[in-house]
Amino acid sequence: MIDFSLTEEQKALQEMAREFSEKELKPNAAKYDKGEEFPEEIMKKAFAVGFLTCTIPKEYGGGGLSDIDTIIISEELAAGCAGMYTTMMVNALAYTPIILYGTDEQKKKFLTPQTEKMLFASFCLTEREAGSDAGSLKTTAKKVGNEYVINGSKCFISNGGIASFYVIFCLTDPEKGARGMSAIVVPRETPGLTVGKEEDKMGHRASNTVELFFEDMKVPVENLLGREGIGFIIAMRTLDRTRAPVGAAGIGVARTALEYAIEYAKTRKQFGKSIALFQNTAFKIAQMATEINAARHLVWHAAWLLEQGKPCGKESAMAKVYGSDVAMRVTTETLQIFGGYGYMKDYPMEKLMRDAKLLQIYEGTNEIQRLVISKEAIGPIK
Repeated sequence: MIDFSLTEEQKALQEMAREFSEKELKPNAAKYDKGEEFPEEIMKKAFAVGFLTCTIPKEYGGGGLSDIDTIIISEELAAGCAGMYTTMMVNALAYTPIILYGTDEQKKKFLTPQTEKMLFASFCLTEREAGSDAGSLKTTAKKVGNEYVINGSKCFISNGGIASFYVIFCLTDPEKGARGMSAIVVPRETPGLTVGKEEDKMGHRASNTVELFFEDMKVPVENLLGREGIGFIIAMRTLDRTRAPVGAAGIGVARTALEYAIEYAKTRKQFGKSIALFQNTAFKIAQMATEINAARHLVWHAAWLLEQGKPCGKESAMAKVYGSDVAMRVTTETLQIFGGYGYMKDYPMEKLMRDAKLLQIYEGTNEIQRLVISKEAIGPIK
């Protein structure tokens, strides 16, 4: 039997996330969109209620939220501010490789401290010449005695300037390419690690994004996740788990944009009546509401598959690509409903549109998602 109902605990979680978003994120979204300061006080409040550590298992001090729980709060938080949502959920992205492949000792060492005070973490895969083609990265980790010596760089790293540790994907056997990739946890204070300038981004300006440089950075071999050579698998399995929340974030952004547009369309009058009464506007709203609901069903299905332990690479990609595409379409159309006012920073529409764009790019561009989907949909060719 198909059941779309939430448990009482999930309803309470949803309400808590929605209240936090309405009270803390939405009223401060324009302020932190200027990109002049990090929303530290809001993050302290987010840590206090558990949003920064929600996916860490309970035995290590975290919230132990399920995949469905995570998409519920992702939609609500992104509805308030996609940039601040990114800061919170990038923590979950960085924790996931450790949760999936870390030893008990590694989980206690790296995850438990994150639950004791406000800390952040980063997932470091992208390089200047290895974006969508993650298998082409150049950062190397050479084993010397009981240490790895890491050299290279990473770019577009969310939380990179504020992280207490980094999960860095690098080549332990460069001759094998992607099959020689490994994942190593690197503490912030490690000598040889340099944080570059903060990027001046189009959207998600409340989040911290930097370039990282590694020069003869020495890390103990016990910081290796899993074993050498499975870094690419770790990265892909991590992204399978975190793409549905990006789709959920797209729903949150689109939902907020539609709410603003409906409110505006009811009160804005042209030719003697509310523009909401014009069929052109009403049908746009109907189409957007339909697409938001369709996206939510895709996202929930992907999260359900994850919880069931079933294969979900295609479905996670579908959830991410459709949820973020809907966010872009809806923010574009709702800004059009506002007309010239929507183009002004006095209104929230242009920020929502800028924020929607990044959802189509990070954690694997939507072009890459379509490649994943097409390969599974087409299957083997004789």
